[in-house]
Amino acid sequence: MTDLQPTTVPGFRADQLEGFRIGVTSDRRAEDLIDALERRGATVVHAPTLRIAHSQHDDQLITDTREVIARRPDVLLATTSYGIRRWFEVSDAAGLGEALVDALGETAILVRGPKARGAIRAAGLNDVGMSDEETTASLVTRAIALFPEPKTVAVQLHGYTDEKQLQRLRRAGHTVLTVAPYRWLKPDENDERVHRLLDLIVTSQLDAVTFTSAPAVDALFGAAQFLGCYDEVIDAFRHEVLAAAVGPVTAAPLIAVGIEPIQPDRYRMGALIRLVCEHLETHAISTVDTRHGRVSLRGCVVERDGSRTALPPAALALFRTLMAAKGAVVPRANLAAGLPGAVDDHALEVALSRLRQLLGVPGLVQTVIKRGYRIDV
Repeated sequence: MTDLQPTTVPGFRADQLEGFRIGVTSDRRAEDLIDALERRGATVVHAPTLRIAHSQHDDQLITDTREVIARRPDVLLATTSYGIRRWFEVSDAAGLGEALVDALGETAILVRGPKARGAIRAAGLNDVGMSDEETTASLVTRAIALFPEPKTVAVQLHGYTDEKQLQRLRRAGHTVLTVAPYRWLKPDENDERVHRLLDLIVTSQLDAVTFTSAPAVDALFGAAQFLGCYDEVIDAFRHEVLAAAVGPVTAAPLIAVGIEPIQPDRYRMGALIRLVCEHLETHAISTVDTRHGRVSLRGCVVERDGSRTALPPAALALFRTLMAAKGAVVPRANLAAGLPGAVDDHALEVALSRLRQLLGVPGLVQTVIKRGYRIDV
């Protein structure tokens, strides 16, 4: 009989994610996320689908900052902590820091979330409110509600220009100024890291992939289309590979194509890490009580009698299929279908022999003459 591990999930453990393989698509703060996952035992594949780019001389940012100083906007919409910090750092380096703080001294500042609020306060300013949902759309909605009369509104962009939200402000009668302290760039089409990530997704060699921005999701899908594996990637996320999004904005492009990502209640990286741990431990560890004792499969690791053995891709594909059958006979054709490439009878026999060697439990994988194979339950 097959069941799942108990739903009670312990706190941090160094082996909490052992056996699980997780893809990380973020660029900014990727090191923090990777470190947190690896400290819990996960194997991490890092392939930033977007990277942050700064203008070589920041000329446009400085020009836009001078306009903000000259216009002294009535309202400022602060969207990201990183963007605000970098804006003020560049302004300071250009000798405009004090003038910018002075120009914003009487400005009504609205922030998208707590981190943007912290950056505003670190600059010596204060905000008058926060968006309800920590999204740019809800931030604009609040600004329009609070300021029904035409105002000059400065918007700190976060990586790319959200023209839809800027148009909402303009249609409400506001004059819009923008500053872009950084922007997102898609990876080069020859970036092997993204190619490898897509290959691992398609072949179900990843247990989860994390996303911290909607543009990163779009960029991954775009790369999949370029490489001709878009349908396979979508199918893998729908059935085998867990998609984990930091919040509803990031989740939206996944949901739009029929993928159901997990997302934390609080839109924070720490909450995302905790949710990934809890989900994998409660939903991705299968257990079978066999004649040879209890056997568990967690990611690519088989656990029996307290010992753990990592399985390579071919052996893992076979064992995952056998475990899912719960002791029922699996035809040879079904096992072969789960292996990459064209597989003949000899190749299947070799893969099964290798699996049995790795398991080290004679009789655990049984041959059923003329029918197929099964776990000996």
